[in-house]
Amino acid sequence: MTLATHPGQQGRQGQPRNDGCHGALQGIKVVDLSRVLGGPYCTQALADHGAQVIKLEPPDGDETRGWGPPFFGDTAWYFAGVNRNKQGIAVDLSCDEGRAILWKLLEDADVLVENFKPGTLQRWGMDYEGILSKRFPKLIHCAVSGFGPDGPLGGLPGYDAAIQAMTGLMSVNGERDGPATRVGLPVVDMVTGLNALAGILLALAERAKSGRGQSIDISLYDCGVSLLHPHLPNYFGSGRTPQRSGNAHPNITPYDSYRTATAPIFLAVGNDRQFAKLCAHLGAPELAEDPRFIDNRSRCGHREPLKAALESLLAQHDCEPLAQQLIRLGVPCGPVQTVDVVARHPHTLHRKLVVEMGEYRGTASPIRLSRTPATYRSVPPTLGADTRDVLDALGIDADTQQRLFDAGVLKSAEPPLAIAEAQALKT
Repeated sequence: MTLATHPGQQGRQGQPRNDGCHGALQGIKVVDLSRVLGGPYCTQALADHGAQVIKLEPPDGDETRGWGPPFFGDTAWYFAGVNRNKQGIAVDLSCDEGRAILWKLLEDADVLVENFKPGTLQRWGMDYEGILSKRFPKLIHCAVSGFGPDGPLGGLPGYDAAIQAMTGLMSVNGERDGPATRVGLPVVDMVTGLNALAGILLALAERAKSGRGQSIDISLYDCGVSLLHPHLPNYFGSGRTPQRSGNAHPNITPYDSYRTATAPIFLAVGNDRQFAKLCAHLGAPELAEDPRFIDNRSRCGHREPLKAALESLLAQHDCEPLAQQLIRLGVPCGPVQTVDVVARHPHTLHRKLVVEMGEYRGTASPIRLSRTPATYRSVPPTLGADTRDVLDALGIDADTQQRLFDAGVLKSAEPPLAIAEAQALKT
């Protein structure tokens, strides 16, 4: 199926895009078909660094729009956390007319990100190897899935917590005598998003040399397994199944949470020099000379007596001032802080890690480039907020747009206003 276009707007495809942003990825166009977390986390990072990201959602929207409270207007803050700097359009890709819009968007796209069930694009006649790579040889396709397209679990659905369970992450998380516990944030989804980002940037770098795109296969399962450090290396080396150890590190000590006179402090002592400084500051330099604690191997063999000795000394100190003193001496440590404290911490604010745009607040990009830093240009879109603008830019004429809106193929956040009237208002 083809779409009618404004004669004067044909040929805009492929022209340089400049929305006033000068980020590292300015001029890169990303078509984002992903939803939930892994894919959107990746595409927000691309958008923060200057890429034009057009997010396509079904008419009912990304399901995370309803993952509240709390809500940002009618949309959950969960969705808002990973979808800023994007243009949002609502289109039904299950029908030919909806996919015709996707085809048109791909004409000058650099990257396509999707997390459909493997085989979906092939069913639509849009599989990468057979169709997309031939029609758009420079296109980079990134597929995010639960388990990848093949293998014993290939094509099955995956969500973060289930993958944490299946990849062993839960088995090593929790107290020694307690049950296996989910990590308290969607770590697999987020690392999957970061690996998707890395894969896309690698493919863009390679395309600069070869002129050719390629397909990137990123699965939650693979990313979950990749996180098992040092547990997999320990298993490979010893043959013993790693067990839960609470906050304690399996290979290093003292590397654990310890009681003080007030709040817990986390000590992350990685070498003998740091251990000696810790002992000296606590008024017990002899501990560092004790044969049981003389080096990390010895300390790991005597964890319990070392923890008892340290906590008897730490009981004489308040957590906050002690943490400040130790870290300034070069002993890695920190108070165990809650999220609200982190959000208003002076260092958080100094590093500009909180983005504010009107009522929107978000977490800034941690990637700091000296010449082309991340920019924050628009709040997360309401469902279908940019549908009309994107279709106008594609050159799709007013009558065709109206027909697609009337048929439910498209949805716009604007009030039900005839397109001709809307265009008249713009002019």
